[in-house]
Amino acid sequence: MPFAPLMHGCKFVGAIAVALMAALWLVAFIPMAEAVGFQQVSVPDSLDRSLTVGIWYPSASPMLQRPLELYSQEVAADGKVSGDRLPLIVMSHGTGESFSAHYDTAIALAAAGFVVGAVTHTGDNYRDRSYAFTQRNFAERARHIRQVIDYMLDTWPEHQRLDPKRIGAFGHSAGGFTVLLAVGGIRTVGRAAQFCAEHPEAWECRQIRQVQHDDSPSNDVTSFASAHDLRIRAAVIAAPAAVYNFTSNGLAQVSIPLQLWSASDDKITPPQWNTEVLRTMLPIAPEFRAVSGAGHFAFVAPCSDALANVAALLCGDPPGFDRVAFHRDFNRSVVAFFVAQLGGRP
Repeated sequence: MPFAPLMHGCKFVGAIAVALMAALWLVAFIPMAEAVGFQQVSVPDSLDRSLTVGIWYPSASPMLQRPLELYSQEVAADGKVSGDRLPLIVMSHGTGESFSAHYDTAIALAAAGFVVGAVTHTGDNYRDRSYAFTQRNFAERARHIRQVIDYMLDTWPEHQRLDPKRIGAFGHSAGGFTVLLAVGGIRTVGRAAQFCAEHPEAWECRQIRQVQHDDSPSNDVTSFASAHDLRIRAAVIAAPAAVYNFTSNGLAQVSIPLQLWSASDDKITPPQWNTEVLRTMLPIAPEFRAVSGAGHFAFVAPCSDALANVAALLCGDPPGFDRVAFHRDFNRSVVAFFVAQLGGRP
């Protein structure tokens, strides 16, 4: 009997030791949070104005809180890049936004071992909307994606640290349509006019009616077909716009893994005209995520007070929706998808 409590205690201590060892073993396989470096560069464009590109990447340099347009981020500005054979993600923002629109998602990816290059699209950003809602815009946007990849692989001072076989793309709203073009989608001429004749009340159609249609050479089918960039191996698309421009034949070449996000309370690009249609036409079923109670801009980084004061539409969410809490799950899911499809840090 005197030994019974002792034996019981030993078993208890032993159980704790086993549990602790199991926990330590598990932690060893969880990627540790990485410091994140940041650069802002200007990429020359022989056909138009230079592109502003934000670049986030793994770094071991000290981080400080710094302004980013109307946001604020904790990064190592121009810090030293950590790692080699790093995967690359290119980002395309929505109409009237900029490269900073998804900075928190970019930081999450960089902390997981990715390099992120996010472009501000010429003529369709918060400073200049001269191309917005014109036919020229999407062909130019897709060309920008190719240019960013070219720059990152060939010209970026740290380009030798990138793995050209592990490239992904992320796009929201008009950026989602841009990414669809970049991964093989081919729009059908005349579909926009047909859709807007049937749905004149649609938000996009109201915007289209307010702009003057251009006759840029970028409108031809060849320009859109040449947007396909075979270097992109996986993509995340959130609340894509203008899906009515595609037929199933036009999406036949989209054969890479996709993660597709839909907002249930999206008044800008309603799911029934966009994500739901896309799900039925893609030749390979995407990894689909529907977000209950979310509006169109739920996928944009949570707004600062300064941004909310000047962009109420961008920063507004349906009652009861917590964008900050959602982005914790959203960013984890985006990172997990790209790690699964492209691999994280080797």
